[in-house]
Amino acid sequence: MKLIIQIPCFNEAEQLPQTLADLPRKVEGFDIVEWLIIDDGSTDATVEVARANGVDHLVRLTNNKGLAAGFQAGIDTALKLGADVIVNTDADNQYQGADIPKLVGPILSGRADMVVGDREVTGIEHFSALKKLLQRLGSWVVRQASSTSVPDTTSGFRAYNREAAIQIVVVSKFTYTLETIIQAGKLLVAVDHVQVRTNPKTRESRLFPSTGAYVRRNAVSIFRIYAQYEPLRVFWSLALVIGIAAIAVWIRFAVAYAEGNGKGHVQSLILGAVLFIAAVVLWALGVIGDLLAAQRVMTQRTFERVRRIELELGVPPSHYEPNTDTSRAGIGPAGLGPEPRRQPEEEREAMRL
Repeated sequence: MKLIIQIPCFNEAEQLPQTLADLPRKVEGFDIVEWLIIDDGSTDATVEVARANGVDHLVRLTNNKGLAAGFQAGIDTALKLGADVIVNTDADNQYQGADIPKLVGPILSGRADMVVGDREVTGIEHFSALKKLLQRLGSWVVRQASSTSVPDTTSGFRAYNREAAIQIVVVSKFTYTLETIIQAGKLLVAVDHVQVRTNPKTRESRLFPSTGAYVRRNAVSIFRIYAQYEPLRVFWSLALVIGIAAIAVWIRFAVAYAEGNGKGHVQSLILGAVLFIAAVVLWALGVIGDLLAAQRVMTQRTFERVRRIELELGVPPSHYEPNTDTSRAGIGPAGLGPEPRRQPEEEREAMRL
């Protein structure tokens, strides 16, 4: 069993040594524990620091592509390096590495495919009261959208088994935390959570310049992701609300007309017509969205099969710098991933026939 701990990084030369020092090299239930750094176009000495601190694998993206892209690149690389379980953590040492055994526990016991670390946000001292409230509200919305019970949906401290990781497709360019939970819930991936500890704050967040930006970006992300998976519910609900408003305006006009004052309320008739047209358009968008959602499911399944084929053939990960030590179990002769599967002679003969 191999565990790979991945850390997406962008200009983390100062924080990375402490983060790596906190990570375990041995975890019960695994024969191999390796570290993977995803350098998201850093302009400082992040790569040199990672090498100096004994990182096993490096993925170096040519420019800053964002946290979501870095996370996806890490998952792809970890799978191709033969990981049975992948743990993702942040480079700012927010989470305590000693809790990794607890995080992977539900996966090792077969109770979950994906586990999210619960920071117990209400107890974090450097979070303001407003941020705690918004965290709880946002997590509640994501739980409703994903049909999961994860209390801390923005936590980046999480673990995936191989099957769950193969199914992950991050579309968002902003962050992966919310999308992967909603996606897991819709794909019926077994999701669990465990309480984890956090370290004192080391720097300000680089994802959110302000609380307003945090609320705005997460709200847009939640709506966008949920609409991808439940377009009929989203657009037909909006169509129903606007349709009811149109009927209410028309009733107002009908009452005025019955009282002989219809000419003074023509604007109500026009407004009702505009609202009714908007409701019809939203209803049509729901139908179109549902058709696109069906195509998305087919695309997701195609992506999953392509990824499985790549893993079977031993296709090397992109932007990967192999470790000079290729003696570790599970690494192929080029240090680029698991040994490719050899096709039996019987299969080749059958294909020729």
